[in-house]
Amino acid sequence: MVFQKSLIRELTFTALGVFVVLLAIIVSTQAINLLGRAAEGQIANEAVTALIGFWTLGFFPVLMILTVFVSVLVVLTRVWRDHEMVVWLSSGLSLNNWVGPVMRFAVPLSVLVAIVTLWVGPWADQRSQDYAEIIKRREEISAIAPGVFKESSSSSKVYFIEGYSALGGNASNIFMQDMTDGKVSTIFAKRGYISTKPDGERVVVLEDGKRYVGEPGQANYQVAIFERYTANLGESQHAMTPASNRQSIPTSVLLSQNLPDFRAELAWRLSMPLSCLILALLALPLSYYNPRSGHTYNLLFALLAFFIYQNGLTVTRNWVSQDKVGVWAVLLVHGLMLALALALLKHRNRPLLPLGKSLSLMLGKKL
Repeated sequence: MVFQKSLIRELTFTALGVFVVLLAIIVSTQAINLLGRAAEGQIANEAVTALIGFWTLGFFPVLMILTVFVSVLVVLTRVWRDHEMVVWLSSGLSLNNWVGPVMRFAVPLSVLVAIVTLWVGPWADQRSQDYAEIIKRREEISAIAPGVFKESSSSSKVYFIEGYSALGGNASNIFMQDMTDGKVSTIFAKRGYISTKPDGERVVVLEDGKRYVGEPGQANYQVAIFERYTANLGESQHAMTPASNRQSIPTSVLLSQNLPDFRAELAWRLSMPLSCLILALLALPLSYYNPRSGHTYNLLFALLAFFIYQNGLTVTRNWVSQDKVGVWAVLLVHGLMLALALALLKHRNRPLLPLGKSLSLMLGKKL
C-alpha cells in the first residue's frame, strides 16, 4: 500500500540520520575518554584509534536498538502531529495496520543486531584487548634504548643501557631500578638481552651484575652478585588468554558450558535483537500525540520506558550471573514489556476513550 511504502522510506531515512548523530556523540565521548587515559599513560597513544573502532563495534547493538526505537517514535509522532494519522484512521485503517510496515523496517535491523551481538561483538572485544596488550608490550620493549633513561608505563621501573647491538640483540652496561612495595631494587649488569618464555612472557635477561635491595633512607641494603638474572619488562606481560572477560567469550563457548556467568551473557546477547523488535512495537502506541494539547509528554514516557526496559535487563542479567534467578527472569522482562506494548496499542485504537475505560474493556469489565 501507499502508506506502507512511504512509511518505510521515511523510517529508513530517519534511521540513517539518527544513527549518524548518535554515532558521532558516542564516538566523540569515547574518544575523549581514551585520550584522557592515554595522557595518563594507561594505554598507548598508538592504540587510541584502533580501540575506538573496536569499541564502536562492541557498542553497535545498543546503538542500533536505540536508533530503531527513536526513528519509529520520531516518524510516527510527526504523522500524529501533522494530522496524517487522522486521515488514515478515518480511511478505515487502525494502528494494527501500522505494525506490519514497522516490523518490516525493524526485523532486518534486529537480524543485523543479532549477527553483531553473537559473533562480531565478542571478536571485536577480544581483538581490542589483544591490540592494547601488544602495544603495551611494544612500549615496554622500546623503553630499552641506548643512552636514554625511560620509565615503564607503570612508572615503577626505570631503564638505561649504554650500548646495544642490533645484530645480536644484546645490550651492554645496563642499569635498571624497580620501585615496588616501598622498596627500591637497583641492578647493574654488564650484558643483557630480551627473551620470551614458553608461556609467551617477555623478560629481560641480565648477566654478570649486582643487585641492591632496600628501603630509601635506611642503611640495611642487601647486595647480591649474580651471573644471570631475569626480570619482567612490565606488570602485565603474560601471554594473552583467549577471553579475559565474558564479553569476549565466543557464543559457541557460551553454549557449551552451563555456568551462571555464561548463561547470563548468552541471555543478554539473545535479548538484544528481541528487545529491538519489542521497542519498535512499543514506539507505535507511545508516539501518540494530541496536536491540540501541544505537549510532547509522549517522548518523556518513551525515554522512561526505554531506560526501565534496559535497566531491567541489566539487573536480571546480574542476578542470573550471581545464580540468584534463572534465565526465565530475562524472558519475564521481555514478556512484561511486550504485554505493555500490546495493551497500549489496543488502547490507542480507541483514542476517544479515557485510559480507565479502555483498560476495563480490555479486561472485559464494566465501569
